Amino acid sequence: MKETVLPYRAYSEYLKEKYGEKVYKLPVNLPVTCPNRDGKAGTGGCTFCGEIGTGFESLSNRLSPKEQLQQNMEYIRKRYKANKFIAYFQNYSNTYLDVELFEAYLREAILEDIVELCISTRPDCISREHLLVLDRIRKETSVEITIELGLQTVNYHTLKKINRGHTLGEFINGVLEIKKFGFEICTHLILNLPWDDRDDVIENAKILSALEISSIKLHALYLMEDTAMGKMYQNKEFEMIGLQEYQERVITFLQYLSPDIVVQRLIGRAPEENALFVNWNTSWWKIRDEIHGIMEQRNTRQGDKFNYLHGKVFR
Repeated sequence: MKETVLPYRAYSEYLKEKYGEKVYKLPVNLPVTCPNRDGKAGTGGCTFCGEIGTGFESLSNRLSPKEQLQQNMEYIRKRYKANKFIAYFQNYSNTYLDVELFEAYLREAILEDIVELCISTRPDCISREHLLVLDRIRKETSVEITIELGLQTVNYHTLKKINRGHTLGEFINGVLEIKKFGFEICTHLILNLPWDDRDDVIENAKILSALEISSIKLHALYLMEDTAMGKMYQNKEFEMIGLQEYQERVITFLQYLSPDIVVQRLIGRAPEENALFVNWNTSWWKIRDEIHGIMEQRNTRQGDKFNYLHGKVFR
């Protein structure tokens, strides 16, 4: 069977290179919230964010991190013969916690065969105290650390429109603080926000490349009934771009992205219950495979247009 060569640096292959075999990511759902909900950074949350955040596939946070991981590990071991796992603190802002409690949750997740802790949070929730906890854990346990930062777009006008509660400046600061400790950084982007165009897509790629981000996750915006943006959509205050345009934006983004950056996903899964718009009513894997096909047909790949850094005018 011919091995499929993807037109970008795929996360699955990166993990195999790093750990010597396939590694599975297991979500951990903590009883946390977000400073954009409780008044510290804003109220109401991002206009696209539903009440359950992004943890719709997670186990209940009434279970401890250890219990959640053990349940998921047992299932994945049996189904996929898995040996190594990443504990993924996924939902809401997982550094928005008292430092001692934060450390206790992380240490509870360091079970046998957990090779990495992945902590998802906001750029304005990066403190030196939390980073020192992560640094201490890494040194004492040899477990790797990755921090995922939700940015969504570099367009600070759009960030304001979606009530993000931070700007591009806070993101850059968060990245620089994390880099002092040498942790890997994954950045989340939404490529079909209504107020962004292809120029924003290109600038997304350029800024993340200039900052030497470790990996990226691309998402398509989905809209839920119980959200401010969902109500705006129902009131026809904006229109969603078409599927073909989304695919073109992904391809453009990849062309301008540094070939050193790992691509974790091109589009995400999303909940369909109470949804107004999800992935153009198309399976996420079909959209991904179509992007692969278009790039193969055009003979293009990640980094084709990565020629803009390090004194471009002198080349």
